[in-house]
Amino acid sequence: MIQVLIGGDVCPIGMNLPSFKRGDAKSIFNDLLIEFERADLTMINLECPLIDKPAPIVKNGPVLGVASDCINGLKQAGLDVLGLANNHIMDHGPGGLENTLRVCTEAGIATVGAGKNLREARRMLIRKVGDIRIAILAVAEHEFSIATENSWGADPLDLIDFVRNIKEQKENFDFLIVLLHGGNEHYPYPSPRIRDTCHFMAEMGARAIIVQHTHCPGCYEEYKNAHIVYGQGNLIFDWPNHGKAFYEGFLVKLFIAGDLSSTMHIVPYRQSETRVGINIMEKEKERTFREALEERSCFVTNDDFVNAEWLRFCEIRKHDYFNKALGLSRLFRKLNSRGLLSPYFYKTRPMAGLQNLISCEAHREVLETIFNHRLIQAR
Repeated sequence: MIQVLIGGDVCPIGMNLPSFKRGDAKSIFNDLLIEFERADLTMINLECPLIDKPAPIVKNGPVLGVASDCINGLKQAGLDVLGLANNHIMDHGPGGLENTLRVCTEAGIATVGAGKNLREARRMLIRKVGDIRIAILAVAEHEFSIATENSWGADPLDLIDFVRNIKEQKENFDFLIVLLHGGNEHYPYPSPRIRDTCHFMAEMGARAIIVQHTHCPGCYEEYKNAHIVYGQGNLIFDWPNHGKAFYEGFLVKLFIAGDLSSTMHIVPYRQSETRVGINIMEKEKERTFREALEERSCFVTNDDFVNAEWLRFCEIRKHDYFNKALGLSRLFRKLNSRGLLSPYFYKTRPMAGLQNLISCEAHREVLETIFNHRLIQAR
């Protein structure tokens, strides 16, 4: 029996930064450090590049990056693998990712999910633990970090490529773990698309699919002999002024037997709210946390519930999304946060055109090519 430990998103900023730089694993992981020490294979998602000189790219959303010596905290904790397929790994361009890979190599920590081109980014990491060959594949949804055939970046979520990758490597591994960086932030359930994607990955042979990126604890299910986790929550991420869920999460422990049967346990914790790093939950808080997690996990197996909850989420966020799609200024976005300007912007024929551009694969591919190749220059 071997034990694999998987943690969520790590961004060594705020109060946690000094401990990472000086390599103080005890103050970072506290009473959960022993969980990392006991495991046979450990991995987390590194949610930012390691940089020596800032070179922020132009993007939507926050730009993250920390000093290279933050690797000290991860090295002293004995981490084996860092997943790099996420929406922030290219926040400081090719140089930031290249430096991250170099620093990790020098620290003796393996990486997966990013590289100097698509061929390298898509490469599975295969580690033999005892007699079991564990494969790790890290993929990310398409934001500002995706690799191409000729450019640095993260491995994109592409189900065609996923199937090809498994067929190419199926003789080389026994147990496949997928780290999927995607979903909707602060939403504790999967969208119907994400759920179908994870189900398909399980049908194609993945034995554990761990969705990260949502910044809140989600839910989980067992499907086709696979463990699927729809959101672990942040592992270490000090970002002030967020709700309670931002500072809660759980480790995933996989116990894999010689016959490749497996069980999954979770370890709930609190992180970065009032003190440095992560700490195991107090008993009463853990009981409440587990009850809520189990309740969500019961619901997620119900198709009607998943669809209805997703529709409710979209109803809440509809004006925010259309404000972004229409390119409204900050003032107009604020005025239209509750749809006050909707009668002036949401006209039937233009809205039908916008729907067609986004929904039709052929039209969407044109738009993506225009943006990817900068055929229209923004001012």
